[in-house]
Amino acid sequence: MAKLYFHYASMNAGKSTLLLQASYNYQERGMRTAILTAALDSRAGVGRVASRIGLAADAIPFEPGDDLFALVELMHAEEPVACVFVDEAQFLTPEQVWQLARLADRLGLPVMTYGLRTDFQGKLFPGSQELLAIADELREVRTICFCGRKATMVARLDEEGNFVRDGAQVDVGGNEKYVSFCRRHWEDKIRCVLVT
Repeated sequence: MAKLYFHYASMNAGKSTLLLQASYNYQERGMRTAILTAALDSRAGVGRVASRIGLAADAIPFEPGDDLFALVELMHAEEPVACVFVDEAQFLTPEQVWQLARLADRLGLPVMTYGLRTDFQGKLFPGSQELLAIADELREVRTICFCGRKATMVARLDEEGNFVRDGAQVDVGGNEKYVSFCRRHWEDKIRCVLVT
């Protein structure tokens, strides 16, 4: 039975690396995969998934209004798709999460999503919230805080490298803009911002 999976973590845990490796494993065996990524993440170029260790692959960029069920159903009708991979899954809309669930439930396609659980303020992204609610399997991908504990939170930096507390939920960036922390050290950094 096909399932909807949500692999979640903070920044720099290797989510994109795992996605690219899993997709490659299918392709190496002659199976076609569909890789989707949020169009607003253009760090590696629109429609491209790239990892910090140098792996990369072309992907289909999606926008909030896109019907992902219809998109993959058409692809699958033209040539069978063995598995669907979604990078930056936090940027899915709740309806798109349900569309991905339908791919598993109605077309029998495994759907592997990878993304952040929370934003820099410790709040769930809408896509992540829906995935946490309905995914068949949740898998935490771990990285570490500077103290050695499991990092579960991410803090945002401004252009000068100072921690920020307020701002838009979505501000795409990498190591220059975000730092992963354990909950304790994330709270310490946020509290410092509140006090100063």
